[in-house]
Formats: sequence, structure tokens, C-alpha cells
Amino acid sequence: MRTKSLLGLFAAVVGIAALVSPPAAATPALHTACPASQYENVDKKCVPRPQQAATPPSGATAHCNDGTYSWSQHRSGTCSGHKGVAEWLVQLS
Repeated sequence: MRTKSLLGLFAAVVGIAALVSPPAAATPALHTACPASQYENVDKKCVPRPQQAATPPSGATAHCNDGTYSWSQHRSGTCSGHKGVAEWLVQLS
């Protein structure tokens, strides 16, 4: 019987604590959303979306098989939606 009383008291204390404790702080955003011409990579950084160009644009890292250029920062996944990598323009890890 004593165990039931203690469990009831514990439940009451926990319930009251939930009512009077301050709300948890919201998780801060790491940064604002990327502009429409960019996307967020796995490092949570905004990088330009792949784009068509006659010559390699400044900072491009790969030329994709569909003719677009990529600014990927890692080899994995580069040009994955663009038929794969035709040519690497820089050495990536």
C-alpha cells in the first residue's frame, strides 16, 4: 500500500513540475535558407546548384555528363542527378 502512495505522490509532483517549469528553448537555426540558386550540402553550407555553361564557371569542381557544372565539395554524390561526373576540375577528398 505504501508503494502505491509513493507512486501517486511521485506522479503528482512530476505533473505539477511540468506545469510550472519554463518552456524549453527552441533549437536555434544554423543559418537562414539558401537562395533559390543554391542548395544546402552535407556540411550545412550553401553552394551553387549545378548549371549549364559553355566554359567552366569560376569555382566549379566537376563537369557532369549532362553538360552542367557542379560546385560539390565532396566526391560522393557529385552529379548524381546529372548522369554522373564526366570530368573532375579540381582534386576533392
